[in-house]
Amino acid sequence: MNLARPYSGVAATVDGDVLVALAGTSRPSSGRHVARLVRRGSQAAVNGALDRLVRQGLVHREPAPPAFLYSLNRDHVGYAAVVALADMRAELLGRLRRRLSAWEVPAAHVSMFGSAARADGGTDSDIDLVVIRPRGTEEEEERWREQVAALDEAVLAWTGNDASIVELAETELPRLAAERPPVLDAWRQDAVELAGRPLEALLGGGS
Repeated sequence: MNLARPYSGVAATVDGDVLVALAGTSRPSSGRHVARLVRRGSQAAVNGALDRLVRQGLVHREPAPPAFLYSLNRDHVGYAAVVALADMRAELLGRLRRRLSAWEVPAAHVSMFGSAARADGGTDSDIDLVVIRPRGTEEEEERWREQVAALDEAVLAWTGNDASIVELAETELPRLAAERPPVLDAWRQDAVELAGRPLEALLGGGS
C-alpha cells in the first residue's frame, strides 16, 4: 500500500486523487482549488478528471462565473466506495486499535511512527510500530510472542507492507528518557498512539 496515497492501489489515476480530495471537503470547490488539494498532476489533468467524473455523475458541476464549482455527488451509488477509498488510512488505524484492544496480554503502549505515521511513505515503506511490553511480562512468554507475531502478519495482510516492530520493555523507558537518543525525539514527534498509556506518561513527562 502506498502510505501517502493509500487509495492508489485501487484508484491509481488522477481521477482517484480528485475524488478523494472532494470527499475531504464539504464546500463546492473551483477547479484550481481542487488542483491545489490534489497536489499531483497539472491543472489540465485535474480539469480532465473533473470532466470525466461529471459525465459519470460522481461529481456535480455548477456555474460560478467566470469558473465552475465542483462537489462530490453524495446521492450517487458510488459515493460509499469513494468514502471508503478516502478513509483507508483511518480504516488501518481502526483495525490496529481494535486488534490491540483485544490482546490477552495488554501492551503498556503501542504507537506508529516514521513514514507510516507521517503518511509520506510509499509502497515499499515499512509500517513502523513501537510495542512496549508491560512490567511482569517476560519477553519470551508464549501468549505475548503469539500476539506480536499475529500483529506482524495482520499488518502485511491488511496493507501489503511489512511491519517493522520495535519492542521495548516498560522497565527500559526510564533509561531511554534519561539518555534521549535521537530515535526518541523522532518517535515523540511522529507517534500516532494506538493502545495503552500515553507515551509521555510512560516516559515520565519527558524528563
